[in-house]
Amino acid sequence: MKRIWIAIVKLFGWHLEIPDMAARPELQHCVIAVAPHTCVEDYLCGVALLWAMKLNVRIFIKKEFFVPVIGRLLKRFGAVPVDRGNRHNGLVASAVEALGSTERLTIVITPEGTRKPVRRWKRGFYEIAVKANVPIVAGYVDFRTKTLSVGPTFIPTGDFEADLPQIMKLYENVTPKYPEKYNKTVK
Repeated sequence: MKRIWIAIVKLFGWHLEIPDMAARPELQHCVIAVAPHTCVEDYLCGVALLWAMKLNVRIFIKKEFFVPVIGRLLKRFGAVPVDRGNRHNGLVASAVEALGSTERLTIVITPEGTRKPVRRWKRGFYEIAVKANVPIVAGYVDFRTKTLSVGPTFIPTGDFEADLPQIMKLYENVTPKYPEKYNKTVK
């Protein structure tokens, strides 16, 4: 099933930039922050790259997508339902625990937390990385070039306010499907 989906994504003209995994061992145990996130296609295309990289992933997705049949399929492919309306949902703690219990797990999350325009990125991705002592890797779905890739690795300092502008800068040349839904500035 995964190979078929990768082939379909490529058939639609997407280029998957698969890094040399031996040269990028941090990809096996990190938080991949995917941005900009302006449409469902970000997930549908991006998951092909993650599967092609053969990562052991947990992809955080809002719980509303977990309807019968689709929800079961999403879980089978590493998706984890997230209750975004509950700030005390234990998401950070459970992700940190999962990262701490295995040497090979990649958490994938969209820092914007929604496909709508946001004034500020959520800090869960950052807190997970800091508390689990793992790096943050930039994940891209670039609609201008139809490229799916992972970029630089960022080691968080523990100072979210200082690090966020540097992290966001990693995405400055990435074109979302709906540019009007992506806020490139930190407020």
